[in-house]
Amino acid sequence: MSESEQENLFQSALPDEYAKYQIQSRQEIAQILRAIMRQNEMVTAYFNHGADFLLTSVLDADPDSGRLVLDCGPDPETNLRALSSNKFVFVSNQNSVKIQFSTSALKQIEYKGRPAFRTQLPTSLLKLQRREFYRLVAPVRVPLRCVVPDFAGTRYETEVGDISVGGIGISFPEIIALEKGVLLANCRIVLPEEGTVVSALEVRNLQEITRPTGQSILRAGCAFVGIPTPHQAMIQRYIIRIERERRALS
Repeated sequence: MSESEQENLFQSALPDEYAKYQIQSRQEIAQILRAIMRQNEMVTAYFNHGADFLLTSVLDADPDSGRLVLDCGPDPETNLRALSSNKFVFVSNQNSVKIQFSTSALKQIEYKGRPAFRTQLPTSLLKLQRREFYRLVAPVRVPLRCVVPDFAGTRYETEVGDISVGGIGISFPEIIALEKGVLLANCRIVLPEEGTVVSALEVRNLQEITRPTGQSILRAGCAFVGIPTPHQAMIQRYIIRIERERRALS
């Protein structure tokens, strides 16, 4: 599947498991975005297929005109790169609930005397509470692997310890100079009988572990960033199938 096909699918209807969390009312979407604005919540905008991101905030969400206004990021070079992109995935929180939506290109405007970005209100928005992210401990019999194609110029194949629709826990075979907040682009996880999940990963927590053999490894808890909806559905189907198989053996 090409990247353009993946992006088109990201806009399609959510699978049944997530349909109840999808909001399509323009008025309600604007209300949620205005609440994020009032609460001064930061919004992370991912673009260039997850390889780039900028931190922004909501300045205005108008359901009548369909206009969404966002603050410019702190780095001028990142802002310029963003203006040349035509696809964005935004992630934020409202009252500890994850909010995710996507839009098309940004345009630079002046808003209340300062530079800002303008885009269209999203046609749909995903509002998903963290407790809905059921986390599956990866099976030992058929282990999962995650390929990190490039971190500091090196390709890593990591072991997946657990997986959910929200993210994964991975173990690097050695201690590397990874830090919280780092974005790992275009990571790949092959799910047996389902397909290959491709997504950026944001490192949320790190822990050094010493195995009984004396080998030191690095465990990282990572969140999916801008993951296409069909890939979320693949993960959910995989989790349901593995849980069903485990129950059948118990």
